[in-house]
Amino acid sequence: MIDNILSKSTLSSSSFDFKEGVMILVDKPMDWTSFDVVNKVRGKLRFHLQDRKIKVGHAGTLDPMATGLLIVCTGKYTKLIDSIQVQAKRYIADIQLGATTPSYDAESEIDARFDTTDLSQKEVEKACLSFLGKSEQLPPMFSAIKIKGQPLYKLARKGKTIERKSRPIEIFDLSILKNDIPELQIDVTSSKGTYIRTLAYDIGKKLNNGAYLSGLRRTEIGSYKVDDAIPILEISDWLDQYFS
Repeated sequence: MIDNILSKSTLSSSSFDFKEGVMILVDKPMDWTSFDVVNKVRGKLRFHLQDRKIKVGHAGTLDPMATGLLIVCTGKYTKLIDSIQVQAKRYIADIQLGATTPSYDAESEIDARFDTTDLSQKEVEKACLSFLGKSEQLPPMFSAIKIKGQPLYKLARKGKTIERKSRPIEIFDLSILKNDIPELQIDVTSSKGTYIRTLAYDIGKKLNNGAYLSGLRRTEIGSYKVDDAIPILEISDWLDQYFS
């Protein structure tokens, strides 16, 4: 059981032992990498605790474009990261139909366009719901997966495509929040290792069309919710006040 959690509901708690271990629920902003968040927390703790060896890590990467729940662990709680990462994750995903990008999201320029005038809302709904359950998913080239020590995204930026192996994933739940072609928004809960960018791309393929992820917000990891998470800059200011 995790007792030492820094969140909106515990900000007024009397003490936190960051060396012993604290779980921090962070609401990651757009354009920050997950490493940026960890680096900000680590820098503050190193300064205030005068300990350059304090451990800080995160449980599940969010792309820079994505916002939402990022769990950061300090001290001995970094040993819990693997057990947190395997928990189901829930997202609100914005998908643009009628186009594709090399990265499967808005981080890269559109490389192909498709006519969506013949698509129906019923077809779109059927395509989305077809991904419920277990399946195999091919990781995107624009990912941090390493092949022979080289991250795929570095090769992708050079225009290279490397053969990848499909991975087993599971979509536990999926509901459509907006179906206004070409704009689509879904609420999806998935297993560890699921790329929502790839899900968006695959929905487009299912429709014999195109699609890319135009926005993403992670709302839950297991029982932890973004509603109880704190924006990273607020956490930074709070740490300064806490140690003053």
